[in-house]
Amino acid sequence: MFKRLWLAGSFFLLLSSFALAKSYLFYLEAQGVAGYSSALKKGILYSLSQEDAMQKPSLGFDYIQRISGETRDYGAFALQVRLAYNYKGSKKFEFQVYNGYFKYKAGFSDFWIGHNRPALGLSSTLDSHSLLLPTLAMKGFGFDRDWGVGFSKDMDWGNIAASLTTGSGMPLYFKGNYLGAVRVSKGVLNRDNYSLGLSLAYGKPLETMSYHLMSQDPNSFQFMGADWTYLWNNFENRVEVMAGRKMEQHAYALFWRLGVNFLEENRLRLEVQPFYWKVGKSSDCQLSGGITYQLSADIALRSMYQYIHGVNDHRIIFQIYFYKGV
Repeated sequence: MFKRLWLAGSFFLLLSSFALAKSYLFYLEAQGVAGYSSALKKGILYSLSQEDAMQKPSLGFDYIQRISGETRDYGAFALQVRLAYNYKGSKKFEFQVYNGYFKYKAGFSDFWIGHNRPALGLSSTLDSHSLLLPTLAMKGFGFDRDWGVGFSKDMDWGNIAASLTTGSGMPLYFKGNYLGAVRVSKGVLNRDNYSLGLSLAYGKPLETMSYHLMSQDPNSFQFMGADWTYLWNNFENRVEVMAGRKMEQHAYALFWRLGVNFLEENRLRLEVQPFYWKVGKSSDCQLSGGITYQLSADIALRSMYQYIHGVNDHRIIFQIYFYKGV
């Protein structure tokens, strides 16, 4: 843990020393997570699993430093870290580097290096770092964050992005593992109220959960996918489908999230999310529902009900999330 903390701090000091203008954002982050699992017949202090990174009781910060000169912006450095609590296991506390990248604005495109989002599917554009409802990437179909390099270019009609990452997710390993991904999307969500993306991914990533290495050997990962986001009045629709091969077996996954916003500034949101995956002969389906209430500008209250068919588990999770700029 202390080694990762030292590396993150050194990375932060090195890149921030290049800043030519004192323009930054700094947020404090804290969350409490607790719930009940019918399969375990006891309370739990996580949303996905004890081995996963999200969500757990944690403290952290989010720092974004703009790097600019007299004539233009050169890019930005982002560092978001957490100290998460494990209520069981040998390590009671886990240091997590969520964002840790430098982005360079070359004019014709943006390039990044570090720990950032691979150019694969809905998770490449949807920020889920504080949310309870999981995406496909959080269920083993890609990575929410990964170590590597990438680029992104905004067009009048949409976006083109590509990445080459280690395929290890939260930790950094070099065991012959890699993951290449390309995503092309049509539609600018803030302008057109829709975005349609097509993705391709190929590589040999490692099976990891948070900082836990589940297998010493990389496995095949070959997928094509489509994602669609559509906003209409107070409704939000997000759909993603992936098909290909994982661990030398045919694999499929389908995800749909429907959200409805209420109250001023969409302070109340109700969501429902069916989810299905199949790898070889193994498959599972899950049904989740969530409620989010923005209590203030800094505090959000969230709850989730989730049914996991494979283990016949009914879960109820509660979260209080604090995120404040200082």
